[in-house]
Amino acid sequence: MSKHTKSQSTYAFENTSTNVAASQMRNALNKLCDSVDDSAVKNKFENEMDSFFSLFRRYVSDKAAGGTLNWDSIRSPTPDEVVSYKSLVNNDTANLSKLAVLKLNGGLGTSMGCVGPKSVIEVRDGQSFLDLSVRQIEHLNRTYDTDVPLLLMNSFNTNDDTQLIVRKYQGHRIRIRTFNQSRYPRIFKDSLLPVPQSYEDKLDAWYPPGHGDLFESLVSSGELDYLLEQGKEILFVSNGDNLGATVDNHILNHMIETGAEYIMELTDKTRADVKGGTLINYDGQIRLLEIAQVPKDHVEEFKSIKKFTNFNTNNLWINLKAIKKLVEQNALEMEIIPNSKSISVGNSEMSVLQLETAVGAAIRHFKNAHGVVVPRSRFLPVKTCSDLLLVKSDLFQLQHGALVLDSARFGGAPLIKLGSHFKKVSNFQQRIPHMPKILELDHLTVTGNVFFGKGVQFKGTVIIVCSEGQRIDIPNGSILENVVVTGNLTILEH
Repeated sequence: MSKHTKSQSTYAFENTSTNVAASQMRNALNKLCDSVDDSAVKNKFENEMDSFFSLFRRYVSDKAAGGTLNWDSIRSPTPDEVVSYKSLVNNDTANLSKLAVLKLNGGLGTSMGCVGPKSVIEVRDGQSFLDLSVRQIEHLNRTYDTDVPLLLMNSFNTNDDTQLIVRKYQGHRIRIRTFNQSRYPRIFKDSLLPVPQSYEDKLDAWYPPGHGDLFESLVSSGELDYLLEQGKEILFVSNGDNLGATVDNHILNHMIETGAEYIMELTDKTRADVKGGTLINYDGQIRLLEIAQVPKDHVEEFKSIKKFTNFNTNNLWINLKAIKKLVEQNALEMEIIPNSKSISVGNSEMSVLQLETAVGAAIRHFKNAHGVVVPRSRFLPVKTCSDLLLVKSDLFQLQHGALVLDSARFGGAPLIKLGSHFKKVSNFQQRIPHMPKILELDHLTVTGNVFFGKGVQFKGTVIIVCSEGQRIDIPNGSILENVVVTGNLTILEH
């Protein structure tokens, strides 16, 4: 069957609609800019709104054209486009002087029931994500007598709290610098007009536009020029909640030796990672394929761990001069991710859109860009309390701010699924006041009203299911191995 193609009249109608939407948005943004009195603030805000308008105009144009890729043009990456970490042999430390580290610090801990920046959630031994990052880099600077700075890209949601927190690191051997990513207006889904009516409108009218905004914000803040003046050449970027994203000399040296402007760390996909983006060759060019770009009838194929064997960890190594050049040329056009939300306007709920971009999608714009397939230990994100149990457990030892898998562990990390009773950190701490031993665990599922005692040990596959209206207490010192525990504490062989 031939694919349905749009008629000339359909194209004409959509182009007219696109032009009208762009014109109305431009007028609305001009009014927003007119609401700013301070000239210095207004100049910065006008630049942000210009960048947003460029993003919006691309969105309405792409929407008219259709956003998914041609599946038949997708190929596996060539051996030069994805290399194995095992092939990187140079562990020399001389190039550390050329490095800066950036943590994406714009997210709040709301999904885990916390208030404020996610980076300040306690992860291990009373220390937060940010504490561990600082310890890692301070240890690096002391050990190798170098000066690797730490940059934090905040959002308007996290900036004020972060500024207070970083003061406690002033006596440490580390330079911490912060800058803010852009603040863009949410748009109403039906009218495609901005939610805010003035610069001072409440916070839920605005949003931080995803980590793809990194490049422009790095340049406009002046931080990129500052790094170049300091002799820095490479920026190592990672999510603030990925505890496996430590500085690695093998990758740093490989990047400099190969002249790559961009390296993306990939790791082997498991069934838990089926939605993660992956590198492909598309029309002879390397690029990141995200699930949102996949035609609906190929989504299951995309999720297959046989066809697409690895995924993007969002640990990225990027050349600073290349960033500056591409931003100045306005050449970084990353795929737009429309993110639907709802907000309260008066007494009603309104559907709004956030237009976001991802930093990984920029890979196709950099010269000699490629992926490196790294060990799973470099991908240790904490998105949920299930992840929190993993990183707090005896499975890992803390060494100079880095989590190291216990040498007694055979294989990778176990699969842990905690139910909705454990969603918030406060509930998690109440129900699991003492971390269980999981060195020999393969799989743990816990649902319902369950509480753990002290000195509990899990081995093999353990499933604990508490029925509605009941409660299960796992007694102190329990050793559960390959069992199913149900509401009346019946233990069955599994």
